[in-house]
Amino acid sequence: MLLEACMQVFTPTCLGLIVLGVVVGIIFGAIPGLSATMAVVLFLPMSFGMSPTNGLSLLIGLYLGGISGGLISAILLKIPGTPSSIATVFDGAPMAEHGEAGKALGAGILYSFIGGLISIFALIFISPYLAAVTIKFTPVEYFSVALFSLTIIASLSGTSLLKGLLAGVFGIAISMVGMAPIDSVERFTFDNFQLMSGFDIVVILIGVFAVTDIIMSGFGRQHLDDNYEKAKYNLNGYGITMKEFKEQFGNMIRSALIGVGIGILPGIGGNVAGLLSYTATKNASKHPEKFGTGIVDGIIASETSNNAVIGGSLIPLITMGIPGNTVAAILLGGLTIHGITPGPLVFQKSGVYVYAIFLALLVANVVMLVVERGALKWFVKLLDIPKHILLPIVMACCVVGAYASNSRMFDVWCVVLFGLLGLLFKKLSIPTTPLIIGFILGKMTEENLRRALQASNGDISVFFTRPISLAFLVVAFVFVIYTLRKSAQAAKLKESE
Repeated sequence: MLLEACMQVFTPTCLGLIVLGVVVGIIFGAIPGLSATMAVVLFLPMSFGMSPTNGLSLLIGLYLGGISGGLISAILLKIPGTPSSIATVFDGAPMAEHGEAGKALGAGILYSFIGGLISIFALIFISPYLAAVTIKFTPVEYFSVALFSLTIIASLSGTSLLKGLLAGVFGIAISMVGMAPIDSVERFTFDNFQLMSGFDIVVILIGVFAVTDIIMSGFGRQHLDDNYEKAKYNLNGYGITMKEFKEQFGNMIRSALIGVGIGILPGIGGNVAGLLSYTATKNASKHPEKFGTGIVDGIIASETSNNAVIGGSLIPLITMGIPGNTVAAILLGGLTIHGITPGPLVFQKSGVYVYAIFLALLVANVVMLVVERGALKWFVKLLDIPKHILLPIVMACCVVGAYASNSRMFDVWCVVLFGLLGLLFKKLSIPTTPLIIGFILGKMTEENLRRALQASNGDISVFFTRPISLAFLVVAFVFVIYTLRKSAQAAKLKESE
């Protein structure tokens, strides 16, 4: 399988798509207002007509490039291009003010590569063992896993648990439109034949994540012509000497492990990983007072950690079908579209494609290191593109992508509808990620519940008598109680203030 995966990945077409994905991802990550999520969503329809290996390699390149690209604007503009680069601003911007922008950029690029590399090896070595455990799963265990996965909604709810749960329930409701699993009963179609197949995941993703952001930018018209003052830089090599590399080795390993761990845990993400690594590095430093004044340690901690999240987030996605963050949820949609079902049997049924994903990640990581360093001056120039020119082009891509998914105008109108729904959510401060999680996991939860109850003749005790199922239910219960308690403490603290 590994040999066949090599033959599929190391072809001119696949390698070209990886390079394209990385380049476009860096652009989306570097330009404030765009993001890695938007890049993956927009190019998801393009992957339909490709082979699974080519399509997934393109998406992986976009994901990896988008996360790394955020450091460019974080250092030169003092604005994080992606949420994952928030902690990079703390020391990157002061370094740029002190004339060390080149050193900050070089270190950020190098340690983005190292963090990604460590997480990819973690993915390669952990996933097979985790899949070997989950291969014993039946519909009973799958339902419990799905139920546990739905508790991710609680952790993605932001400041309001109720609003997050509302969005999650709404996502589950949308997933029930169309034909029911197993018995194919028509439901919630209102005699509209277009709804018999339900809503397309690509349409929802484009509408909620891309169209909503474009509309929001339109409402803030005064910001469309903003001109940011870029810091000047002079970059030689990667800005790090061998002596500095040895001194930062402990920082690098600690930050990478934090990133991988945060990636595996559902519902957290690269922004938390970067901030947590930055704090851990500051606490471990002999000179914590220097952090925030322009010290390379902070950049290394942030960029190593947020890129290490990439491989970590794919571990539960591939082995259990659990999307731990927004981009992982989109990649889950991409896997499903190409007929790859993540889970314990993925290495048996789609082993070639899994190994192809591993190889594509390794290649994309190397491409990112070379391309971002070599073409840095061109990426910096892209920061000058006015948003009033850029965003209409992105909107046109959204419409084309929606139509390309099923070649019907109904999907185009649905993109606009979900874009307006996302806008409503933004105005009401309701998080949109729980909606996507609820939509994706809703079908999995319902189907496995019905299969498990059919096999047990309606006996619900089967969920509590099987050890693995019971373990997931207990963890889900504990997780919900913990989240509720944390939410109550936050509310109480807010009232006291």
